[in-house]
Amino acid sequence: MEKTKKEKAIAVLKSFETGDRRAIQEWVAGEYVPHYPTIPNGKYALLEFFDQLQQMEIKLNIVRAIEDGDFIILHSEYTAEFTGPLIVFDIFRFEDGKIVEHWSNSQEEIKETVSGHPMIDGPTEITDLDKTEVNKALLKKLVEDVFIGGDYDKMSSFFGDDHYIQHNPRFADGLSGLLKGLEEMAKQGKEMKFTKNSMILGEGNFVLAASVGEFGGEHVAFYDLFRVENGKMAEHWDVIETILPPDQWKNKNGKF
Repeated sequence: MEKTKKEKAIAVLKSFETGDRRAIQEWVAGEYVPHYPTIPNGKYALLEFFDQLQQMEIKLNIVRAIEDGDFIILHSEYTAEFTGPLIVFDIFRFEDGKIVEHWSNSQEEIKETVSGHPMIDGPTEITDLDKTEVNKALLKKLVEDVFIGGDYDKMSSFFGDDHYIQHNPRFADGLSGLLKGLEEMAKQGKEMKFTKNSMILGEGNFVLAASVGEFGGEHVAFYDLFRVENGKMAEHWDVIETILPPDQWKNKNGKF
């Protein structure tokens, strides 16, 4: 029986933990395009990288799997011999049943968060499938009007009073906690600036925005996952990663 795209993406990612190359050999296309700097293009470059990673004892905890057409988003916790725990978003694009393109964004996991919520815990059940496009449109407007446009007076229209659960380690719960945290960071010279959105993806009550901008003067990629409830943003997870300069990449694909 043919596996679903979610099952294939999970199997490919988990293969880095299990050491079983078959998922990559079967479900990754020969012309595989990675949007991260570690490896050149192509499935065989991925397999060579796979062999290198087997020396690092990678462990994976895949917490969320979200499907939007040909795209699969996996939200995971990685641990490895060479690093502490990482929170990672992987986005896979499929064509003809195989992975042809892959985006990834990661950040060191911070255990002591301002809100008290771990960076990756919380609900995982996908509901409200009939509201997928409405919820994606809501996120698109939030990103364009507030994150990029800077119109923070509109923030309250996207959040239900102050019952907003925050998993970004820098902010307290609630819209008030978010606004206070942004103000304090700006005073410290660590202002977040979104300049361009590259993707809005989602399934039901979970929607993800992948964007480019600056944080503390560094060129970064922002991945923001929201859980929507009753037409408002109810919960938020994110990862912020510095984008390396092009001369440090092993391919020419760019972050997006």
